[in-house]
Amino acid sequence: MVGLAVVLLAVWEGICRYGHVSPLVLPAPTGIVVRLYGMFAEGSVWPHLMVTLTEVLIGFGVGIASGLVVGALVSLVPAVEKLVYPYLVALQTVPKVAVAPLLVIWFGYGLTSKVVITALICFFPILVSVISGFHSTDRDQLDMMKAYGATTLQTLVRLRIPSALVLIFAGLEIASVLAVIGTIVGEFVGAQAGLGYLIMTYNFNLDVTGVFAVLIILSAIGMTLHSITRFAGRRYIFWIRREPMAVMPH
Repeated sequence: MVGLAVVLLAVWEGICRYGHVSPLVLPAPTGIVVRLYGMFAEGSVWPHLMVTLTEVLIGFGVGIASGLVVGALVSLVPAVEKLVYPYLVALQTVPKVAVAPLLVIWFGYGLTSKVVITALICFFPILVSVISGFHSTDRDQLDMMKAYGATTLQTLVRLRIPSALVLIFAGLEIASVLAVIGTIVGEFVGAQAGLGYLIMTYNFNLDVTGVFAVLIILSAIGMTLHSITRFAGRRYIFWIRREPMAVMPH
Protein backbone atom coordinates (compact mmCIF):
# COMPACT_ATOMS: atom_id res chain seq x y z
CA MET A 1 0.00 0.00 0.00
CA VAL A 2 2.73 2.44 1.00
CA GLY A 3 4.88 1.30 -1.93
CA LEU A 4 2.08 2.01 -4.38
CA ALA A 5 1.62 5.50 -2.94
CA VAL A 6 5.35 6.19 -3.29
CA VAL A 7 5.33 5.01 -6.90
CA LEU A 8 2.32 7.18 -7.75
CA LEU A 9 3.91 10.23 -6.13
CA ALA A 10 7.16 9.59 -8.00
CA VAL A 11 5.30 9.34 -11.31
CA TRP A 12 3.38 12.52 -10.48
CA GLU A 13 6.63 14.33 -9.64
CA GLY A 14 8.27 13.11 -12.84
CA ILE A 15 5.37 14.23 -15.02
CA CYS A 16 5.41 17.70 -13.46
CA ARG A 17 9.19 18.08 -13.70
CA TYR A 18 9.89 16.58 -17.10
CA GLY A 19 6.53 16.64 -18.83
CA HIS A 20 6.40 20.43 -19.11
CA VAL A 21 3.18 20.60 -17.09
CA SER A 22 2.36 24.09 -15.87
CA PRO A 23 2.05 24.52 -12.07
CA LEU A 24 -1.22 26.32 -12.82
CA VAL A 25 -2.58 23.00 -14.04
CA LEU A 26 -0.89 20.44 -11.78
CA PRO A 27 1.72 21.39 -9.17
CA ALA A 28 4.44 18.91 -8.22
CA PRO A 29 4.13 17.02 -4.89
CA THR A 30 7.36 18.59 -3.62
CA GLY A 31 5.97 22.05 -4.35
CA ILE A 32 2.77 21.22 -2.47
CA VAL A 33 4.72 19.99 0.56
CA VAL A 34 6.89 23.11 0.59
CA ARG A 35 3.80 25.31 0.34
CA LEU A 36 2.06 23.36 3.09
CA TYR A 37 5.04 23.77 5.40
CA GLY A 38 5.18 27.48 4.64
CA MET A 39 1.48 27.96 5.43
CA PHE A 40 1.92 26.43 8.89
CA ALA A 41 5.29 28.05 9.54
CA GLU A 42 4.06 31.55 8.81
CA GLY A 43 0.81 30.90 10.65
CA SER A 44 -1.55 32.05 7.91
CA VAL A 45 -3.56 28.82 7.88
CA TRP A 46 -4.14 28.45 11.64
CA PRO A 47 -7.13 30.84 12.02
CA HIS A 48 -8.91 29.23 9.04
CA LEU A 49 -8.12 25.74 10.31
CA MET A 50 -9.59 26.48 13.73
CA VAL A 51 -12.77 27.91 12.19
CA THR A 52 -13.30 24.84 10.01
CA LEU A 53 -12.52 22.43 12.84
CA THR A 54 -15.04 24.17 15.09
CA GLU A 55 -17.73 24.01 12.42
CA VAL A 56 -17.02 20.34 11.65
CA LEU A 57 -17.03 19.19 15.28
CA ILE A 58 -20.12 21.13 16.35
CA GLY A 59 -22.05 20.18 13.22
CA PHE A 60 -21.05 16.54 13.61
CA GLY A 61 -22.11 16.60 17.25
CA VAL A 62 -25.50 18.14 16.45
CA GLY A 63 -26.00 15.61 13.65
CA ILE A 64 -25.19 12.73 16.00
CA ALA A 65 -27.53 13.95 18.75
CA SER A 66 -30.45 14.65 16.43
CA GLY A 67 -29.97 11.42 14.46
CA LEU A 68 -29.85 9.28 17.60
CA VAL A 69 -32.89 10.90 19.19
CA VAL A 70 -35.09 10.95 16.08
CA GLY A 71 -33.94 7.47 15.04
CA ALA A 72 -34.82 6.05 18.45
CA LEU A 73 -38.25 7.68 18.37
CA VAL A 74 -38.97 6.42 14.86
CA SER A 75 -37.84 2.90 15.80
CA LEU A 76 -39.58 2.58 19.15
CA VAL A 77 -42.82 4.50 18.51
CA PRO A 78 -44.75 3.10 15.50
CA ALA A 79 -46.93 6.21 15.23
CA VAL A 80 -43.84 8.42 14.85
CA GLU A 81 -42.48 6.12 12.12
CA LYS A 82 -45.71 6.35 10.14
CA LEU A 83 -46.12 10.11 10.55
CA VAL A 84 -42.55 11.45 10.50
CA TYR A 85 -40.29 9.06 8.57
CA PRO A 86 -41.78 9.74 5.09
CA TYR A 87 -41.13 13.47 5.58
CA LEU A 88 -37.57 12.79 6.69
CA VAL A 89 -36.97 10.76 3.54
CA ALA A 90 -38.46 13.57 1.45
CA LEU A 91 -36.16 16.04 3.20
CA GLN A 92 -33.15 13.86 2.41
CA THR A 93 -34.00 13.83 -1.32
CA VAL A 94 -33.46 17.60 -1.48
CA PRO A 95 -29.78 18.23 -2.45
CA LYS A 96 -28.05 19.97 0.45
CA VAL A 97 -25.87 21.89 -1.99
CA ALA A 98 -29.03 23.46 -3.41
CA VAL A 99 -30.35 24.33 0.06
CA ALA A 100 -27.03 25.71 1.31
CA PRO A 101 -27.51 29.23 -0.15
CA LEU A 102 -30.87 29.50 1.61
CA LEU A 103 -29.35 28.39 4.91
CA VAL A 104 -26.63 31.02 4.57
CA ILE A 105 -29.31 33.67 3.95
CA TRP A 106 -31.34 32.49 6.94
CA PHE A 107 -28.49 31.95 9.42
CA GLY A 108 -25.82 34.33 8.14
CA TYR A 109 -22.22 33.95 7.02
CA GLY A 110 -20.92 32.89 10.43
CA LEU A 111 -20.73 29.67 12.40
CA THR A 112 -24.44 28.86 12.60
CA SER A 113 -25.11 28.28 8.90
CA LYS A 114 -22.11 25.92 8.57
CA VAL A 115 -23.19 23.96 11.64
CA VAL A 116 -26.73 23.58 10.28
CA ILE A 117 -25.52 22.40 6.86
CA THR A 118 -23.06 19.94 8.42
CA ALA A 119 -25.68 18.59 10.83
CA LEU A 120 -28.20 18.09 8.00
CA ILE A 121 -25.70 16.13 5.92
CA CYS A 122 -24.67 13.97 8.90
CA PHE A 123 -28.23 13.45 10.15
CA PHE A 124 -29.65 10.96 7.65
CA PRO A 125 -26.88 8.30 7.71
CA ILE A 126 -27.10 8.24 11.50
CA LEU A 127 -30.90 8.14 11.40
CA VAL A 128 -30.94 5.18 9.01
CA SER A 129 -28.30 3.29 10.98
CA VAL A 130 -30.22 3.77 14.25
CA ILE A 131 -33.50 2.61 12.71
CA SER A 132 -31.85 -0.38 11.04
CA GLY A 133 -30.03 -1.23 14.27
CA PHE A 134 -33.13 -1.23 16.46
CA HIS A 135 -35.14 -3.18 13.87
CA SER A 136 -32.40 -5.81 13.66
CA THR A 137 -32.92 -6.90 17.27
CA ASP A 138 -33.58 -10.63 17.40
CA ARG A 139 -37.28 -11.34 17.93
CA ASP A 140 -36.63 -14.43 20.07
CA GLN A 141 -34.46 -12.39 22.42
CA LEU A 142 -37.19 -9.76 22.70
CA ASP A 143 -39.71 -12.48 23.58
CA MET A 144 -37.34 -13.89 26.18
CA MET A 145 -36.89 -10.46 27.80
CA LYS A 146 -40.67 -10.09 27.93
CA ALA A 147 -41.08 -13.57 29.35
CA TYR A 148 -38.68 -12.78 32.19
CA GLY A 149 -40.65 -9.63 33.01
CA ALA A 150 -38.16 -7.06 31.79
CA THR A 151 -39.46 -3.51 31.58
CA THR A 152 -39.35 -1.47 28.40
CA LEU A 153 -36.38 0.50 29.72
CA GLN A 154 -34.49 -2.68 30.68
CA THR A 155 -35.13 -4.18 27.25
CA LEU A 156 -33.91 -0.99 25.61
CA VAL A 157 -30.73 -0.69 27.66
CA ARG A 158 -29.75 -4.35 27.90
CA LEU A 159 -30.86 -5.66 24.50
CA ARG A 160 -31.92 -3.16 21.87
CA ILE A 161 -29.06 -0.67 22.23
CA PRO A 162 -26.24 -3.28 22.41
CA SER A 163 -27.73 -5.07 19.39
CA ALA A 164 -27.91 -1.84 17.41
CA LEU A 165 -24.43 -0.53 18.20
CA VAL A 166 -22.70 -2.14 15.19
CA LEU A 167 -25.01 -0.46 12.69
CA ILE A 168 -25.06 2.78 14.65
CA PHE A 169 -21.29 3.06 14.51
CA ALA A 170 -21.42 2.24 10.81
CA GLY A 171 -23.59 5.31 10.34
CA LEU A 172 -21.27 7.37 12.53
CA GLU A 173 -18.28 6.41 10.40
CA ILE A 174 -20.07 7.54 7.25
CA ALA A 175 -21.23 10.76 8.89
CA SER A 176 -17.71 11.54 10.13
CA VAL A 177 -16.52 11.81 6.52
CA LEU A 178 -19.62 13.70 5.36
CA ALA A 179 -19.14 16.26 8.16
CA VAL A 180 -16.09 17.75 6.45
CA ILE A 181 -17.92 17.85 3.12
CA GLY A 182 -20.88 19.65 4.66
CA THR A 183 -18.72 22.29 6.28
CA ILE A 184 -16.79 23.01 3.08
CA VAL A 185 -20.01 23.25 1.08
CA GLY A 186 -21.22 25.88 3.53
CA GLU A 187 -17.95 27.80 3.32
CA PHE A 188 -18.01 27.69 -0.48
CA VAL A 189 -21.48 29.23 -0.51
CA GLY A 190 -20.65 32.04 1.89
CA ALA A 191 -18.02 32.48 4.57
CA GLN A 192 -15.63 35.03 6.00
CA ALA A 193 -13.06 32.49 7.20
CA GLY A 194 -12.29 28.78 7.04
CA LEU A 195 -10.44 26.35 4.81
CA GLY A 196 -13.22 26.44 2.21
CA TYR A 197 -12.94 30.22 2.11
CA LEU A 198 -9.17 29.83 1.75
CA ILE A 199 -9.64 27.47 -1.23
CA MET A 200 -11.92 29.98 -2.93
CA THR A 201 -9.37 32.73 -2.36
CA TYR A 202 -6.48 30.68 -3.73
CA ASN A 203 -8.58 29.56 -6.69
CA PHE A 204 -9.46 33.16 -7.53
CA ASN A 205 -5.75 34.04 -7.46
CA LEU A 206 -4.86 30.96 -9.58
CA ASP A 207 -2.78 29.61 -6.70
CA VAL A 208 -3.28 25.93 -7.52
CA THR A 209 -0.44 24.83 -5.24
CA GLY A 210 -2.17 26.50 -2.30
CA VAL A 211 -5.44 24.79 -3.21
CA PHE A 212 -3.78 21.38 -3.18
CA ALA A 213 -2.14 22.16 0.18
CA VAL A 214 -5.51 23.02 1.74
CA LEU A 215 -7.04 19.84 0.24
CA ILE A 216 -4.38 17.82 2.05
CA ILE A 217 -5.34 19.50 5.34
CA LEU A 218 -9.03 18.72 4.74
CA SER A 219 -8.21 15.12 3.93
CA ALA A 220 -6.22 14.85 7.16
CA ILE A 221 -9.17 16.24 9.15
CA GLY A 222 -11.59 13.75 7.59
CA MET A 223 -9.27 10.78 8.09
CA THR A 224 -8.59 11.75 11.71
CA LEU A 225 -12.28 12.13 12.55
CA HIS A 226 -13.07 8.84 10.83
CA SER A 227 -10.25 7.06 12.70
CA ILE A 228 -11.46 8.40 16.05
CA THR A 229 -15.01 7.25 15.29
CA ARG A 230 -13.77 3.84 14.19
CA PHE A 231 -11.63 3.49 17.32
CA ALA A 232 -14.63 4.38 19.50
CA GLY A 233 -16.69 1.74 17.71
CA ARG A 234 -14.09 -0.94 18.33
CA ARG A 235 -13.80 0.20 21.94
CA TYR A 236 -17.52 -0.04 22.69
CA ILE A 237 -18.42 -3.09 20.57
CA PHE A 238 -15.28 -5.04 21.39
CA TRP A 239 -17.22 -8.33 21.57
CA ILE A 240 -17.73 -8.38 17.77
CA ARG A 241 -14.99 -9.01 15.22
CA ARG A 242 -15.54 -6.57 12.38
CA GLU A 243 -14.20 -6.63 8.88
CA PRO A 244 -13.28 -3.34 7.12
CA MET A 245 -16.60 -1.63 6.57
CA ALA A 246 -17.60 0.81 3.86
CA VAL A 247 -21.23 -0.06 3.13
CA MET A 248 -24.06 2.13 4.34
CA PRO A 249 -27.04 0.18 5.71
CA HIS A 250 -30.18 0.37 3.60
